[in-house]
Amino acid sequence: MAEHEKLTFDELIRHWAKEKPDQVALEQEGSALTFAELEDRSRKIVAMLRARGLEKGDRIAWLGKNARHYFELFYSAARLGIVMVPIGWRLAAPEIAYILGDTGAKLLFIDEGFGELADKACGQMDAAPPIVDTPTARAEIAAAQPGDFAAAGADDAVLQLYTSGTTGNPKGAVLTNANLFSLRLPAEEAAQPWSSWDEDEAILICMPCAHIGGTGLGIMAIAAGIRAIVQAEFTPEGVLDAFEQGITRLFIVPAALQMVVQHPRAKDTDMSAVKYVMYGAAPIPLDLLREAVQTIPGAGFLQCYGMTETTGTIAMLPPEDHALDGNQRMRSAGKAVPGAELKVIGEDGGELPCGEVGELICKSPSNMIGYWNLPDATRGALKDGWMHTGDAAYMDEDGYVYIQDRIKDMIISGGENVYPAQVESAIYGHPAVSEVAVIGVPDETWGEAVKACVVPKPGTTVDPDDIIAFTRERLAGFKVPKTVEVIDAMPRNPSGKILRRELRAPFWEGRDRQVN
Repeated sequence: MAEHEKLTFDELIRHWAKEKPDQVALEQEGSALTFAELEDRSRKIVAMLRARGLEKGDRIAWLGKNARHYFELFYSAARLGIVMVPIGWRLAAPEIAYILGDTGAKLLFIDEGFGELADKACGQMDAAPPIVDTPTARAEIAAAQPGDFAAAGADDAVLQLYTSGTTGNPKGAVLTNANLFSLRLPAEEAAQPWSSWDEDEAILICMPCAHIGGTGLGIMAIAAGIRAIVQAEFTPEGVLDAFEQGITRLFIVPAALQMVVQHPRAKDTDMSAVKYVMYGAAPIPLDLLREAVQTIPGAGFLQCYGMTETTGTIAMLPPEDHALDGNQRMRSAGKAVPGAELKVIGEDGGELPCGEVGELICKSPSNMIGYWNLPDATRGALKDGWMHTGDAAYMDEDGYVYIQDRIKDMIISGGENVYPAQVESAIYGHPAVSEVAVIGVPDETWGEAVKACVVPKPGTTVDPDDIIAFTRERLAGFKVPKTVEVIDAMPRNPSGKILRRELRAPFWEGRDRQVN
């Protein structure tokens, strides 16, 4: 079997253990694991999971920051077809409890320092999974006796990532081995420079593993058989350290990239090994591109557009379309990657002519198989093999996609997805709030900031700081409104629906699109 035909973790782990046994596969804080060691350790993890009674189709969860241990568990569980569910460590206990209950997770693995949060979340559940801390897991792995096992196939689910829901609850996007690895072959056949890898390459994983932008980099590394350097979370200092360790590629959101290139250490850091800087969640501002190119002069910049449901990137803006004097294409999200097909449709489902704004949809082997236990939502999102992104966009005659707005009202703040309905649901519980609408407003650092517009109950006074503190107790920090505006009444259409667009308009005045 040729390397590019391998579509499962089991095939890839065995392949790289044979082809490059002594090359580092995973590394964190100087502690490294070679591909041969990964194969051995992975077989012990498989044995540990089986000893705990897990089998194909079961779910396990991870609560913690990025860790080499997480990737070892994920890769190994995937060999059996046990589905990993990484949970955002910034989430509040009720949000974690919901995800655990929704998945029916058989085990909850936790990182160091997350015991109290895990206990709090599990304490809110009727049937909580056993909690396995890292020292316990490592002891069980060390004692495990590897044996033969039936490996998962290409169409077996291996990863379930939760996306914020428009109706208040997040949805679990179920991804298979094939979803994760199928676009490799068309990318290689297209012979794009960034689709090939040299032996000495290394990729940095610093974005959260609960996102495709974090776990997806680990998937990219095992697919290409190259070293993955794992950092617990993004810090500018950590990225600069990774440059000095010789990373050749990383994925980062523009707000984080700005922190890196403007750090005092940046001018003295050797970044000569960097080949590609992949970024997403927002276009790169022209001033930041100029600064980044000056700071990382040898790197090609790749804007990546995608979503959890498409297993990440489905459109890419290549380096040659990044111009220091600016150009029209830099305002786009690029064009379809090899193996994916994009089109823009109108409300009737028909494809729209170039230049007309409609909903962007995608057909790709990387499209999820569905939302976990949500058949209606799955049917609404996946129609005849096309994933409906919820993004309003138009396409030019060369196939470049220009995102204009988000049909589903999603806010992207610092690369984190925030859905107004979930934030509104939390704020509605405040005793002084009669009505609330949550919108995204421009923010120079984070792209967008969450803002709540609140109508007080008769006879009450709303204190914005109190609303923010109230919400912080119930939601992850990145979902909490940065500002609260008290208004007399909500703008509505004739049928009574709140017009968020009218609330947003004053803040976006003078801008040519309603996303930042």
